[in-house]
Amino acid sequence: MAFDIPRNVILPVDVVDVRLDSAQHPFERDNAAAIAANWEAEKAHRPALFDGTVVLLSELAYRDSSIVGRCHAVRFSTFMLWRKLKPVTSAEHAFAHAMLISSDNALVAIRMGSHTANAGKVYFAAGSFEPEDFREGLVDLDYNMIREVREETGLDLRQARREERCHALSVESGTVIVRCFRAHETAGQLAERIAGFVAADPDPEIEGPVIIRGRNDLPEGLMPHMRPLVDWHFSRSG
Repeated sequence: MAFDIPRNVILPVDVVDVRLDSAQHPFERDNAAAIAANWEAEKAHRPALFDGTVVLLSELAYRDSSIVGRCHAVRFSTFMLWRKLKPVTSAEHAFAHAMLISSDNALVAIRMGSHTANAGKVYFAAGSFEPEDFREGLVDLDYNMIREVREETGLDLRQARREERCHALSVESGTVIVRCFRAHETAGQLAERIAGFVAADPDPEIEGPVIIRGRNDLPEGLMPHMRPLVDWHFSRSG
């Protein structure tokens, strides 16, 4: 199967069958020395980085509105080397995005904090899959989304209206699986709540909220994969 998914197009997704394999990822196994050396350089630049556990794909395919894949737990230091070297034929990355839509149809994103690996970048509150996001070996998208949004913004996605169908966008930097959540509050109200949460957090992951009100309202630092998602949202909502 390897990596067989259309690139640079937004795909409808009804089934996500991404499973966690207990075997070591070949990329981590074969690049131990390079991973260690790169991590030393990364830590020298951003000492707050933590070498936790995330997952990296070894297979991913799209068929009949389904995404099927296999991934392996790796150290964050392994992910950072992969990110520097990509594209790598043996490894890719997938992650989930909760697209938060306000009652006035704006998109509510976040800007990452200066101490993080994505310092200053703007995207929807999210994080890589971690082993705790898997249930009996199968990824639980909603658990990941709810956890990451709560940790970064203080918001509870369970209070928003969840769209059943997901969508996916695969680009060189990875594959993002998106589910839309429609909040009952305006963008301004959501941003105020997020800002209050960040101000009260002694060690916040994010700098603060970012509101996107249209295709031409693009903030500095917007991650490349976000532009097509912004276009997609405003094209389908008018």
